[in-house]
Amino acid sequence: MRALLTRAAAAVQLRKFTGVLAIWVITLFYVLFQGGKTSFMLFIMVSVLFLYLFIGGLEGVRRARGARSFYSEQDKPDLLYAGGFLKVKLEVTIPGFLPLPYVVVREILKRHNGESWVFEESLIPNMGGRGELLFQTPLLERGRYSFESTDILSEDIFGLMEHKGTFKAEGQFRVMPRAVVVPRWQLYERKARLSGPQVSLLQSRRETTQINGVRDYVYGDRLTRIHWNATAKTGEWKSKEFEHESVPRTILVLDGTSSGYYNSAQFELAVSVTASLLGFGIRERIGIGLCCLDKHNKVFSPAEGNAERQKMIQYLIDINAEGKGPLIDRLESVQRMFPKGSYFVLISPQSGRAVLDTLRWAENRGMTPSHIHVLHPSGKYRAGEWQNILHSHGVTGHSISTLQELPAVLGGDSVR
Repeated sequence: MRALLTRAAAAVQLRKFTGVLAIWVITLFYVLFQGGKTSFMLFIMVSVLFLYLFIGGLEGVRRARGARSFYSEQDKPDLLYAGGFLKVKLEVTIPGFLPLPYVVVREILKRHNGESWVFEESLIPNMGGRGELLFQTPLLERGRYSFESTDILSEDIFGLMEHKGTFKAEGQFRVMPRAVVVPRWQLYERKARLSGPQVSLLQSRRETTQINGVRDYVYGDRLTRIHWNATAKTGEWKSKEFEHESVPRTILVLDGTSSGYYNSAQFELAVSVTASLLGFGIRERIGIGLCCLDKHNKVFSPAEGNAERQKMIQYLIDINAEGKGPLIDRLESVQRMFPKGSYFVLISPQSGRAVLDTLRWAENRGMTPSHIHVLHPSGKYRAGEWQNILHSHGVTGHSISTLQELPAVLGGDSVR
């Protein structure tokens, strides 16, 4: 459709230019065959107009160039979280000496999944052919975004001809998944009753009395944990960091089966839950890995380092729930990447026999399974019903319908 409109606009411009050229030829013949001052003055005026239109077509917006910059309330405007927006400044330079009453700038913002937004604004350049265009993006969801080539349109001062130029102003940025702070997770509490009697003997992660440094304050930290000296020196809230006892490693398994999700919002919730749990692992220095069962099966081994965890978060930006096939078949292809004795946390909207078989598959391979059920309105089971079924099979389960309830559900502060 866009190509058809472009060709139609080009055809209109060609007819206009042919009409002006025909007028010039007529005035030329008028001078040659009629003579006199009137014909000569008419020919001069039409020639000046034709020259103005011709030069405007060669220069002006056809040679325009621009530079783009981003602004936001965050420290890194090229890396923001879902639900946020960016302020964009486009600096345009139009070379040439011919006056332009105004120009129209058209921008196209494209998301990695093919969605696009069109921004079109008018701009009045100064005498030097420079101008700034400021606009704001809509609220953005998780993904990778980039601006395509910028179109700039102008008309001559008489409105006879329209000229078009195109330039590329680099502009890419990423939108991280939504995430919430999870202060505590029952999975790691001492003497937590998990899946089966053999698991209840496991020692969960517990802080020692040995201070291991200072970190930024996290909402939910106890008052006794605040490092008052560091807080007074820096002017910002700081908390004590203690060494931890060793705990089994954890692998988060994100179900990206396309047929399992009711809509895109439910899949975004699953991704946000995964990102929140990865953030929990960063703060608590827990070895958490990630397995994404999407169009391609991707596994990140459990690691405590922030660099490895950032790679997992970055991978979550582009996934689109394009996986197909049974969960077990896809897990079999990457099972060598799952460490024995680890916690196997399945984040999935599915329930029923397929999930129970998947959790039993993990248990048979020496892992401790649990399920975070991402709810949707047309689900077969209600939250409490599915949890009761999991508990009857000796498996820990949580049901999540909104991201905001995740901290309370995982911390045991509310019962679903």
